[in-house]
Amino acid sequence: MCRMARKIFVGIRIDPELKKSLEEMGHAEERSVSQVCELLLRKGIDVYKKEGAKYLRKSASREKQHEGPSK
Repeated sequence: MCRMARKIFVGIRIDPELKKSLEEMGHAEERSVSQVCELLLRKGIDVYKKEGAKYLRKSASREKQHEGPSK
């Protein structure tokens, strides 16, 4: 018999706009925000395993450009 491992809670802080996007995705996909986050994290980890650290550097660089100049 195969037992599924119990899941654990991970709390993170995110921008309100990001939370709204996750809620919209969840609604569109008929999934909870938690399920959407887990799917996106799994996909990101898969890409990271293939591309390594350059994946995060590239993503962080794009995020900085999106934020604009520091105040």
